[in-house]
Amino acid sequence: MKKDSWNAALYDAKHSFVSKFGEHLLDLLEPKKGERILDLGCGTGDLAWKLYELGVDVVGIDKSENMINQAKAKYPGLSFEVKDVLNLGYRNEFDAVFSNAVLHWIKPPKQALINIYQALKENGRFVAEFGGKGNVKIITDAIRNELNKLGMEELADQFPWYFPSIGEYSSLMEEVGFRVVFAQHFDRPTPLHGENGVKNWIEMFAGSLFNSLTNETKNLIFTNVENNLKNVIYKNGIWFADYKRIRVIGIKE
Repeated sequence: MKKDSWNAALYDAKHSFVSKFGEHLLDLLEPKKGERILDLGCGTGDLAWKLYELGVDVVGIDKSENMINQAKAKYPGLSFEVKDVLNLGYRNEFDAVFSNAVLHWIKPPKQALINIYQALKENGRFVAEFGGKGNVKIITDAIRNELNKLGMEELADQFPWYFPSIGEYSSLMEEVGFRVVFAQHFDRPTPLHGENGVKNWIEMFAGSLFNSLTNETKNLIFTNVENNLKNVIYKNGIWFADYKRIRVIGIKE
């Protein structure tokens, strides 16, 4: 069984901005009281709780057992389950599927979309935000350069993300049957918490890349990345990640 590399405590302590930005996505979702909504990739449950407070019958799923355990501890009255979007198994059950900052982790993307489509009732809506083309390119290029310098090109090829263009993703949505009614690709420079913002970001979101390395080598890479980016994305005492996001709304017809 693949190791769960998600650190739920670090996520809540240093990366709560993920959920904070997701609150704006709820405006696009326009949840209505009594609707049954799937929060796909719910993390530690903050947005599922917001939906619950709006009167929604919400189900939160995440592939990470660490995240789900944290969500259950924080919001014991809600329904959370460890589940992979590539093996959803729902059929015509939800008025909406909502997903924030998750789908750039899912490959193959088309299979995820097929499963989301099947989970929706007729005229149900899919509302999502995730990393788009060019997302965190400055940070990932800096990591790639350090790996290449150490002769570890094969690790650089194992970056876990899928960052599509808006045309690419909209086309995939249409292929599985969605009518795309909204699609947006925009910049969102995102402040990272604390002096070690970049190191914490790498540890949280790319840490699994470095599992095979010694702590010494890993720390060397992290420090070099930080030093190389200091003049690029460190401004007025704050690190900023070069986020580029995609937002989409699709209707099941």
